[in-house]
Amino acid sequence: MVRIAGGTIVDGTGAPAFPGDVLLSGDRIAAVVPQGAPLPPDEACETVDATGCLVTPGFIDAHTHSDAYLVVEPEAPSKITQGITTEINGQCGGSVVPRFGEARLSSDWASILGDRLTWRTLGEYRAVLEAARPAVNTVQFIGHNTLRSSVVGYAGRAATADELKRMVYLLDQALEEGGWGLTTGLIYQPGKYAAPDEVRLLAQTAARRGGLYATHMRSEGDHILEAIDEVAELARQTGIRAEISHLKTSGRANWPKIDAVLEKIEAGMAEGVLLGSDRYPYCAAGTDLDVVFPDWAGEGAAKAECARLADPALRARIAAEIDASGRDWTTVRIGGTWHPDNKEFCGRSIADILSGRPGETAGTLICAILAKDLCRTGAFFFSMSEANLDKILAKPWILPGSDASLRAPWGPLGADHPHPRAYATMPEFYRRVRALGVPREETVRRMTGAVARRFGIADRGELHRGAFADVLVWREDAFRGTATYLNPHSFSTGLVASFVNGVLTYSHGTFTGHRAGRLLSPSR
Repeated sequence: MVRIAGGTIVDGTGAPAFPGDVLLSGDRIAAVVPQGAPLPPDEACETVDATGCLVTPGFIDAHTHSDAYLVVEPEAPSKITQGITTEINGQCGGSVVPRFGEARLSSDWASILGDRLTWRTLGEYRAVLEAARPAVNTVQFIGHNTLRSSVVGYAGRAATADELKRMVYLLDQALEEGGWGLTTGLIYQPGKYAAPDEVRLLAQTAARRGGLYATHMRSEGDHILEAIDEVAELARQTGIRAEISHLKTSGRANWPKIDAVLEKIEAGMAEGVLLGSDRYPYCAAGTDLDVVFPDWAGEGAAKAECARLADPALRARIAAEIDASGRDWTTVRIGGTWHPDNKEFCGRSIADILSGRPGETAGTLICAILAKDLCRTGAFFFSMSEANLDKILAKPWILPGSDASLRAPWGPLGADHPHPRAYATMPEFYRRVRALGVPREETVRRMTGAVARRFGIADRGELHRGAFADVLVWREDAFRGTATYLNPHSFSTGLVASFVNGVLTYSHGTFTGHRAGRLLSPSR
């Protein structure tokens, strides 16, 4: 038995906070005892002093990409130190399973996994993950891009009837083995080539099993209103419940659309076809630098892109089209790189780099960086409005989603240059939402119980007898992110203790080495 004593309990339901104790027994909460109420009969207890601290459910990251890295760095240090005890993985159409045919994991995943990459199915991945003993729980969605590349490959064409049947089969198998639903990333290769009918067929398959749908829509900028309509119509036709991932209005010309965007989503929620959305508390997106390529140059993913860059005529054409795109290069910063020659660019904008390289253009610079990195370079895109971010975060149906995989300041993951959201989404979300006047209890609810309820994660996200013992002790006044775009590998502060399934995983700045995270299965 563990007694977390003397803290202020914020139970994840939105109810008023109260002083008291939380008792843990095994992997469950044995009791939540308000101050002054009698404690259960005496047992041998280990006591954790929570005086001056909040005691809350563990935070649930609603949109993450840690599928592969949980095997590489199961301690999940960047997530644990910001209070995350459960991640929802497999987002934006990219998941670690299924892996057949031409399917390749993202280049950073594959490079770092090496010979650890032994699985093809969700069942096989479960066995590898359980052997790694992750520190956090994980919910696994199945990515459309992974399904499509397993069957169609990376060709820019529609799927045939037989290929659609094979995708349905693989999705159905993954859902049978514990997948939570389907995700799409409709701006990425090869999902961008899918017609709405293809996505609809897969969504029907997931809906039949009670699965959910989360989507990085076809547009988050110029055609965002039409993209929301596409998601809502898909939900109407299939009966699936749909989440819009990392809601934003991207590009200055689209910032005035924010009110229409919020109204359209709320209309879909009122109709019962949309669940809501998630968002990270930053105004820069983080993705691959090669998204600036013209469509023809990106077809076939990294291997084909590298071949084009090796052809001088095609490389010159790509560079010229990038230069003609009209993009503001002060808003694009280089993130993680792989080649030593590119390390000096990490955290710097394209415009800043060009200022010291007379005669070079954005197109020639980007082609040179990508060629050396074998088209694996990351980038940050500062395309969002602070005022719009506040409007989004003010909505009670916006949940925190880091859109980041776990990181560590050491080992193979420490060589990368990630977005600061990998280390600091939760404290920054808490800080920004509270600054909008949202009460403490409601903010915590959105980080815990609201996520669990939306995604159907049973017995997590709230503190009550019988719930799983994912519990945090933290100091509200010290809870802050320290990661920046220039120095991203920096832990958040303020966390005193983290229990995952009743096991003390982190205590007073130390990773205990005890890990009890689980690959969760849906209740259907």
